[in-house]
Amino acid sequence: MQPGPSRSPTLADRVRSSAKDLFDQCLSYLGIGGRVRREPVTASAALQAYLASRASFIAQTSLYGYLRTRAGQRYPELFDDDDFVMSINVAKWHMWLACLSDLTVFAGGLLARGGVPLEQVGRLMTSLLDTILDDNGLPGDAGPDYAEHASQVRARIALTAWADVDDGEGCFRESPSALVKYAPVVEALKRMDEDIVQRSVRYHWLEVRSELRQVLDPAAVGRAAVAEGI
Repeated sequence: MQPGPSRSPTLADRVRSSAKDLFDQCLSYLGIGGRVRREPVTASAALQAYLASRASFIAQTSLYGYLRTRAGQRYPELFDDDDFVMSINVAKWHMWLACLSDLTVFAGGLLARGGVPLEQVGRLMTSLLDTILDDNGLPGDAGPDYAEHASQVRARIALTAWADVDDGEGCFRESPSALVKYAPVVEALKRMDEDIVQRSVRYHWLEVRSELRQVLDPAAVGRAAVAEGI
């Protein structure tokens, strides 16, 4: 059979390729995907660290992957423009908040389905989120809207009905939209890219969701939280 005519890569092809390359690099660094055995999450401190680190992981792989895809060979030049770098930093922090919001809801749902009483789940996830945000403070390069966005994340967690959180993509609603909203890309291009970009963010979450299901020990976390007075 003769090979068919070559096809120029579409934006969707480039997004998937770029996202996968950067995703694999971060997986290797974090030890996800079977490269390094992950320790079980059996205490609130471990869950707190997991939430903060994986939110950062998804935020950066999604944002920088999209920018690299859109900029192509000019990607390194973006970082020579101080104003653009400031825009990237603002987007990075807002993307982190959105990722932290989604992952906190997902983790709380795992605890609830794992038998941790719902009221305790609410107290624990609120406590973990508050500690992460308080430890992070108000980043100097996060822009004027960071504090309000952080307040919205706190409100979402406070109002979450933990019994209703499913095991699928339902709770990952903030991070895909945040990338489209905050990425420093021309609005006309973002509108054109929106569906592809949101799908790419959901794809990024797959490995993290799978890993957390494996390493999280809801009963142990619940007992540890009781011992800590949560």
